Amino acid sequence: METVITNTNIDQVLAGEGLLVIDFWATWCGPCRMLSPTIEDLAREYAGKPVTIAKCNVDDCEEGAVRFGVRNIPTVVFVKNGQVLDRSVGLVPKQTLVDKIESLI
Repeated sequence: METVITNTNIDQVLAGEGLLVIDFWATWCGPCRMLSPTIEDLAREYAGKPVTIAKCNVDDCEEGAVRFGVRNIPTVVFVKNGQVLDRSVGLVPKQTLVDKIESLI
């Protein structure tokens, strides 16, 4: 299961080790809803590996969106050791995300 980022746990999640993949989304966003099953699949597939798959609802956690400069959703941000390594904006195929994850872990 993916980690849910909120205003109260964002610092704790960012302090974790390994690669952090954050899906910034909103309930009213059609492409976000289409990407959601892919994010859930990735969370299952990378369970037990040095990768944390997280979701951040921009309506509930504005701090996260501001901190990462998210202006469009869905946006998937790849973070390691507190540094943004890459990002993907818009609806993308699962393999695109898998390729990015594999290149960063």
